[in-house]
Amino acid sequence: MKYGALFREGCKQLETAGIDEAKLDARLLLEFVCGTNRNDLLAHGDRQVSDEEEARYREVLELRAGRIPLQQITHSQDFMGLDFFVNEHVLVPRQDTEILVEEVLKELHDGMRILDMCTGSGCILISLMHYSNDCEGVGADISPDALQVANRNRSLLPEHKKLSFIQSDLFEHVEGRFDVIVSNPPYIAPAEYETLMPEVKEHEPRIALVAEEDGLAFYRRMIQESPKYLYGGGRIFFEIGSAQAEGVCGLLEESGFTDIHVVKDYAGLDRVVYGTRM
Repeated sequence: MKYGALFREGCKQLETAGIDEAKLDARLLLEFVCGTNRNDLLAHGDRQVSDEEEARYREVLELRAGRIPLQQITHSQDFMGLDFFVNEHVLVPRQDTEILVEEVLKELHDGMRILDMCTGSGCILISLMHYSNDCEGVGADISPDALQVANRNRSLLPEHKKLSFIQSDLFEHVEGRFDVIVSNPPYIAPAEYETLMPEVKEHEPRIALVAEEDGLAFYRRMIQESPKYLYGGGRIFFEIGSAQAEGVCGLLEESGFTDIHVVKDYAGLDRVVYGTRM
């Protein structure tokens, strides 16, 4: 079958399955299977696809039609200009989380120690280490499966970078103090979790998504315990749900943090909260 005709079949199949960005996903999956790029569809749409490529394309289309996230099929997601490996054991890095990384980078200086709590794929910490010099990073996560992914993504950095990942239930096995603590913790309330799209609810790890106490449980624990792990003047940065700014700011104020700020994402929604330890 010809490349363009196979793409059109893929579009139709994903549209029938109710995939929101059916044309984009059909193209990206075809490029993944054939090792092509977006120009091939326009310039070489009449080229013949091998039987093996066609069969493989139909296999991945079935996976995507079953609502498995595109990134879990290709095992790849771009984040902060880096290509991260992802699978079903970690959240797929989101563009909104780049706001969190950008805010930390504004405050990051050479030689700082960074703790990334609930590190998952390691995308936050690895991005911070990539765009900084002489910093030391520690990524902590309770999931050994997630840590395997993070350690695999460690290869995105030069070996001389001072970076390690540890298994820890929040601060349980964390040692020393840090200039920056950053976290994109579970923050979806159980009731809200039931309303999520199938790609998220059925195929991303629940442990990385859901928190009790209206989604604030992890913020509460981290904010209460973090002063023991932050230098004076150190800062803690959180990604938050769009309706959680007031609650998280209140928790920071109660624990004595100052200079508290809320940062909006590209859609104008509250996305990051950070504060300073006295």
